[in-house]
Parts: sequence; C-alpha cells; structure tokens
Amino acid sequence: MAVEPMTPVAAGIAPLEPADAALTQRFLLDYPHEAARLFESMPGPAAAALLAAQPPHAALRAWQALAPDVAATMLESLPSDLASHLLAEADPQDSVAVLLQLDATDRDARLKFLERAAADELRELLAYPEDTAGRMMDPRVSPLRSGITVADAIDRLQQIRRRGLRELFVVDDQGRLVGRVEVHDLALADRALPLADITRSVIAHVSELDPREEVVALLQTQPITTLPVVNVSGRFVGLIRQAELMAAVEEETSVDMQTMVGASADERALSTAGFAVRKRLPWLQINLLTAFLAAAVVGLFESTIAQFTALAVLLPVVAGQSGNAGAQALAVTMRGLALREISLRHWRDVVGKEAMTGIVNGLAVAATTGLAVYVWSRSAALVGVIMLAMVISMLSAGLAGALVPMLLRRFGQDPATASSIILTTVTDIVGFFSFLGIAALCAPLLSQSLT
Repeated sequence: MAVEPMTPVAAGIAPLEPADAALTQRFLLDYPHEAARLFESMPGPAAAALLAAQPPHAALRAWQALAPDVAATMLESLPSDLASHLLAEADPQDSVAVLLQLDATDRDARLKFLERAAADELRELLAYPEDTAGRMMDPRVSPLRSGITVADAIDRLQQIRRRGLRELFVVDDQGRLVGRVEVHDLALADRALPLADITRSVIAHVSELDPREEVVALLQTQPITTLPVVNVSGRFVGLIRQAELMAAVEEETSVDMQTMVGASADERALSTAGFAVRKRLPWLQINLLTAFLAAAVVGLFESTIAQFTALAVLLPVVAGQSGNAGAQALAVTMRGLALREISLRHWRDVVGKEAMTGIVNGLAVAATTGLAVYVWSRSAALVGVIMLAMVISMLSAGLAGALVPMLLRRFGQDPATASSIILTTVTDIVGFFSFLGIAALCAPLLSQSLT
C-alpha cells in the first residue's frame, strides 16, 4: 500500500501551470463524471498523480464518480492522507464499493487510517448478514459507462484483462445499473457505434441484502447464469456468478431437507455429537408428545381393538397411506411457496386441488385395499370400514399437506421447520380415529362377519 505521494513529474506528466491547475480544478468540480471517464482511460499511476495534484475537495468529486475497480486501483497510488480523506468523505456506499475491491488485509490497513467513527460505519456496511446476496457476490467487477462508444468499451475490456467474461454490465453516471452487453456483441459491433446501441436490458437483479431464498427463486424462474447485485441506491456493487448460484440452490435444498425433519439448518455431517443433540432433541421431544396424542386416540378404542384383533393388524395400513398422501401434498405446496409459484392468496385453489386429489386417490387406494382385505379376512363389513376410513384419512392428509405450510407462513413461521411434525400428527390422529371410530360404530356388523 503506497503512502508516499506520487508527483506528476514522477508519473511522466508535466507540472501544471497555475492557470491550468485552476482550470483542472474547475473541471473536476463542475463535470466530475466527464472527468471520471477521462481518468478511467488513463494509466492508473498517471491518473493518480493528476488527481493528487488537486485540492482534496475537487479530487473527491471525481474519485467517487469512478468505477469501483478503477477507484481502488487509483487509491493504491495516492498519498495515504488523501486516500483516507476520500474514503471518509465520500458517500459511505461508494467507499464500501471501493473497499470491496481490495483484499481483507489491504482493506483493514486502509480503515486503520480513518477516524474511529468513520471506520466503524464502513465496517458495519462491509459486514453483510449471513445468507444474503451481498455475502454471495463477487464485488470485483468492472462495469461499463452508458455514454461511451464500442471502441471505448473494448479498450476498457482490455484494461480489465479477465478471462471467462460473457457479459459486462452497464451503469449510468451515478453508477446505477441500466443494462448489459454481451461480449460477442461487443466484438462484432462497429467500433464507432454508441454502446447504447448494443446494450440489452437486465433480465434480473437483486439487492445486496436480499436473502438467499430470493436468489434461488430468481435462478429457478429466469434464464440467467450471472446475477447483478445493487445497493439501496440502485448502484451496481457486484455479481453473483454461476458457481455461487448453483451452490446456493444446493444449500437451500439441503437446508429444507434438514429442517423438514426437525434437524437444524446449521448442522453438518461432521458437526459434533453435542451440537447435533442440542439441535435435534427439542424436536424429538415435540414429536414424542404428538406420538402420545396419536396413542391416546388408539387408547380410546381399546375395547374395540380387543374385540376385533384384525383392526390392530390394519391400523398401520391406514396411517401409512395417509402419511404418504400428506407428504406428497406438503412437498408440492412447499415447493410452490419456495419458488413463489403460489402465495397465501392462492390458498383456496391449492386446498381445493388437494381435496379433489385426496378424494380421487383415496377412492382408488380404498378399492385396492378393500380387495386385499376381503381376500385376507372374507369380511365384507371390515372391507367397508377400511375403505371408508381410507378415503377420509387421505382426504384429510391432502388438506393438511396444503394448509399446514400456508398457515405457518401466514403467522410468520418457516414452513420447513415444523410442517412435517404437524402433518404426521394430523394424519395419524385422523387415520386412527376414522378407522377405529367407524369400526366401533359398525361393531355389530363386524361381529357377524368376523365370527
């Protein structure tokens, strides 16, 4: 990190006459964006030397109009007192965009030169929360300015010298994202054309504080391989590349799989046993409580089961089928909520569809179950009991699979956390109660057919 000022003479620039210096200062103050374009076309040390020759207030106007990568490069060649002045006096969002271009060591060294209040403010802005777009993005990107020509853009691309670029993003004079340019369009276009002639609209973008779930949702609904990130002012601050996008999808999928069965989203395969116990045991205790509720329902019909032992044999059949039906409805509804295909206002449509699905599937499964039970027991009454219970339990399972995640979302809870436990409780209780309750009502008929 440079700390000694670079003079114009050392940079190969002739010293400015007083009149020229005054004119340059006026130009920087009145036309900072035009000055920034000129600085971006110059070699870094020469641009830094010219900027260092100006009063700090004039240098600030032009420096904060620079593209972040150019401003960071220039910062390395500026005197430390001027560099600190620029970082402290510029808009905090602009300073953060520049600091993000530096590695962590250089960033910390720069912040140490600032007053504590200014440094703390910048550190707070630099620390993006976990699982946000800001944490996923690559801030070391080089946008193009909207007012340049194709030739200027190609020169800028040659200065960037980065491999694997497929598209570059275009910003206005305030650094706000306005479009994108495909590299092959840039290579084939007439060099004299304005860049605006080959600029395409941005397919999608996210804010730096948007959660990872929204990033994943955009990836799954839009044909994108890179996703631009903007700050609260709409200024382009980074890019989420394809590798990060795919990693986010994998992470989000694995998190949902874990939380749906009561495991913590923070737990990993190599986490300690103590950590796993602390995260899993509360949900296991809750699940045990719900299991006792289902057992209590069975206990209500103890005398009926004692009278007709065939009911105990068939109980797992009813509970298992309703549980599977509910899990299917839950998975489809959860996916719809995660991908923003549905929202809470669609609850009637979703519940209606799952109710119809539950009835049709229930009738089909009940017919197969009834045939198997008749072959096994030769009891028409038992066949009627289990067929009716199967339809009721599968209908209730479909309704629960659709309603539980939507109700949890409605009350501000994460549907992935507790949906499966609540669903299991509902399907077990309804399945047991319907089967044993109908059997108790039909006890006289069962006595005749099973004896």
